[in-house]
Amino acid sequence: MKTIEFDRASDNLESLLDRAIEDADYTIVRRAHAGDAVIMSLDTFNSLLETLHLLKSPENAAHLERAIAQYERGQVAERELLSE
Repeated sequence: MKTIEFDRASDNLESLLDRAIEDADYTIVRRAHAGDAVIMSLDTFNSLLETLHLLKSPENAAHLERAIAQYERGQVAERELLSE
């Protein structure tokens, strides 16, 4: 994460956008007389929204926790995909 003042951000917008895409990181843009904002890649944003959606349901979050625990214990089975 990086923090930058608005004036510097507006002067370096293209490089900030490139960094967000290449590094999958985000930058906080601070403004003196208004709320701050965040610059991030669309992929990072979509990933964040998907994670929020998956964890929104307590039942689904618990299911994911159990699945992760099984994976960490090595209780996994590899399967071939069915061809269409």
